[in-house]
Amino acid sequence: MLTDLLSCHRRLAMLATLGAGALLMATPAQADERRTADHLADIRDRPPELRMFLQRMPKGGDIHHHLWGAPWPETLLEEAGKTGLCVHADGSAIAPPPCDDDALVPAEGLAQRDSVLYADLLNALSMRNTPTGPGTPPIEGHDHFFATFDRFAPVAAGSPGALLSASQRLAALDHQRYLETMSNPGALHAFGAMAQSRDLDINDLDAAFKALSPALESHLHEAREEVDGMFNEAATRLGCDREEAAPGCDVTVRLQGFAVRTQAPMAVFGELMMAFALADADPRYVGVNIVAPEDHPVALADYDRHMQMLAFLSNHYPEVPRALHAGELTLGLVPPFELRDHIRKAVEVGGARRIGHGVSIAHEQGAPQLLQNMAEQDVVVEINLTSNDVILGVRGADHPLNLYRDAGVPLVLATDDQGVSRIDLTREYERGVTEHGLDYPALKQMARNSLEYSFLAGESLWADGNVGDTQVEACQDVALENTPEGDCARLIEASDRARLQWQLEQDLVAFEDEVAQWPSMLGASER
Repeated sequence: MLTDLLSCHRRLAMLATLGAGALLMATPAQADERRTADHLADIRDRPPELRMFLQRMPKGGDIHHHLWGAPWPETLLEEAGKTGLCVHADGSAIAPPPCDDDALVPAEGLAQRDSVLYADLLNALSMRNTPTGPGTPPIEGHDHFFATFDRFAPVAAGSPGALLSASQRLAALDHQRYLETMSNPGALHAFGAMAQSRDLDINDLDAAFKALSPALESHLHEAREEVDGMFNEAATRLGCDREEAAPGCDVTVRLQGFAVRTQAPMAVFGELMMAFALADADPRYVGVNIVAPEDHPVALADYDRHMQMLAFLSNHYPEVPRALHAGELTLGLVPPFELRDHIRKAVEVGGARRIGHGVSIAHEQGAPQLLQNMAEQDVVVEINLTSNDVILGVRGADHPLNLYRDAGVPLVLATDDQGVSRIDLTREYERGVTEHGLDYPALKQMARNSLEYSFLAGESLWADGNVGDTQVEACQDVALENTPEGDCARLIEASDRARLQWQLEQDLVAFEDEVAQWPSMLGASER
């Protein structure tokens, strides 16, 4: 009771500072939101305070996330040591055993045994000590970034449960409730290799689909067993069966299957076919993507073919959504004629409900109409600020984030490959504030968007077109900070999406109430 009275007095005092009109009209929750927005506006030029604020802010989820690129190289090297892997003595990569010559040494205990070699490996496996910033040739960061994946492949491929548990821990530290990550079981790649080995006509997708279909069931069975093992191992590593489980156990994880678009066409078709089938059969797989450098010669030459494959397979699996990498390009990395239509084709042919990166939007033919169409169709852009900086050299005002915002295109902030880039989602929120002028309402909307436009199953908490504003009818009379009852409770129990959205709203209420107490807690004085 005393706590409630103090909270009430604090809120009334705060409302008095907002003026008589606000005192009469604002609810306590609205007043806390206003106070939180004002606090962010006040600290946006004070990096330590901004970091503290944004790290604590509930962020919903990360929905542009590669499982291989998520763990930091420190984690990968620790796992390499535990599993008996080697490292190259020149500091270039992790390698499979045996570690029995001068070129390969054991990864176990490396940090304590040879700190110089350990540091060299951190550099090789991530963007650590890679020059970035104005004047840095984009190609330097681009090539180093994409080269890292082969360098840590032995540990990433062999320890998917370790990658997943590490990703869940990182998400929990960043106050995320949801992770939608790109991760393929080995059986998916095996299906693509099998498709490539067959003498099939890539120009007759219908015949290829029929020829490959009999092999799907066995590969799906194997894939689902692999995924069972990955989730079980992650839960064991986190200790999710213990009374005091790690915070990562509370992070809901869903997966996207993908094809690697730098391969021969039939291998890409096979991987896409398997990815669609897996998303149709296993509720843990919620969507399909296509990955690898978009500027690769094969990816450029086969771009139209890949979009046609996606369109073809969507006819067989109409309920499977797509989030496609498109427009991860910039002038100079590729010629201007390669920048004119990738995003449009991903939307109009590939059927993308979400676009990953979308950096080259200003180079698209008919860009204003495309932006309008994306806004009207709620095609979301997954913004990856640090990734676009280190790979493409696109940063600050050169980035189209505000072009999309001004056009009304829904946006989310995401990490891409946070371990390779050596960032977290908080860092992306920081860059959104300092480089693009995002305020608290904009960040809050992006956090909500990360769940609204995720591929989670179930009905949304929000009425169509009213994310964060109007709840669905079942929940309209239920205060977001309260425990839901009746039809609203039944909706939240039945819908993964609504459940996480409700949790996010409660997290935001608690955060805004906490921020309202910060000035006194920190002993802040007027500046």
